[in-house]
Amino acid sequence: MTRPPGPSARLKLTFSYAAFLMVAGALLLAIVWMFLLRYVPYDSISLRGDEGPDGRIGPGLFIPGRYDLWRAFAPKAAALMVFLLLLGLAGGWFLAGRMLAPLTRITAATREAADGSLGHRIRLPGRADEFRELADSFDAMLSRLEAHVAEQQRFAANASHELRTPLAITQAMLEVARADPSRDPGELIERLHLMNARAIDLTEALLLLSRSDQRSFTRESVDLSLAAEEAAESLLPLAEGRGAAVATAGDAAPVSGSYPLLLQLAVNLLHNAIVHNLPEGGTVRVATGLDADGAFLTVENTGPQLSPHLVATLTERFQRGTGRARGDHAGVGLGLAIVDSIARAHDGTLTLAPLEGGGLHATVRLPAERP
Repeated sequence: MTRPPGPSARLKLTFSYAAFLMVAGALLLAIVWMFLLRYVPYDSISLRGDEGPDGRIGPGLFIPGRYDLWRAFAPKAAALMVFLLLLGLAGGWFLAGRMLAPLTRITAATREAADGSLGHRIRLPGRADEFRELADSFDAMLSRLEAHVAEQQRFAANASHELRTPLAITQAMLEVARADPSRDPGELIERLHLMNARAIDLTEALLLLSRSDQRSFTRESVDLSLAAEEAAESLLPLAEGRGAAVATAGDAAPVSGSYPLLLQLAVNLLHNAIVHNLPEGGTVRVATGLDADGAFLTVENTGPQLSPHLVATLTERFQRGTGRARGDHAGVGLGLAIVDSIARAHDGTLTLAPLEGGGLHATVRLPAERP
């Protein structure tokens, strides 16, 4: 926004300090003057001296009146007011500069951040006050913004790579089909269908992830147990096809949030548990309820042994558990990242832990909606 030039805050404070000092000095002089006037007659009084033994008249007594006092008092008061004005301007300019020095550093840091330098920090020294609280809040904001920008840049690079892969494979298959017209088109169509479905899944996952990151949803009362039951019913055919048993148990877990997003959270957790289960005879256990820390949703499955290092990276975007997924359900590497983003958007957490006998234990904790 373009603004017309105006006086600086330092100049305004200087004039304010000087004006306050002038007003205070004038009030003090006025009070002194009014106090003196109470005991001073309006006209001056001259008394004749007494006659001495030698017949001479001694010195008389002169009592000044108000006008005489005013003539003596006014020049001194004017000089004092001029002195107070100069002192107020000089002292006000100095004090305003000292007071606004932190604001100058904050403004310089703001301009650097506006130019794209997010690595700069104010780090204002001294004890806590309003300016230092503002500087610390600005530093914290820059840290979060820098981390967010770095994450978005990394995410954009990974998304570009992931989207380029199915498109490059599709282009290669089309070129092979064009070079060999006699090839069976059925196989080409099936493979193109799989690549197209993968690109659509990735695009939808990216849109859902962006929606949860921005927290652009309307909150309502949601029961996590209902979302978990609906997710289990929708994924039951997939579990039966892979020979996995899904066991759901738990109590009501009321929270405040978006039901579609929380349903997607439960679906992603269950889908991840099913497709990374044992080849045959695996089990997926789902539980919901309330405890002292709030509402929770836990999903655990039987599966291969996982290292803590691998588990710590599973919530990263486009991170896949190597060797865990099988068949066409390997996913796009965003399932648990979406779960983590939805949980954080609802002021909750996602915790992953490997099980001793193999498999993964996932816990989502959200603030409970208390009656």
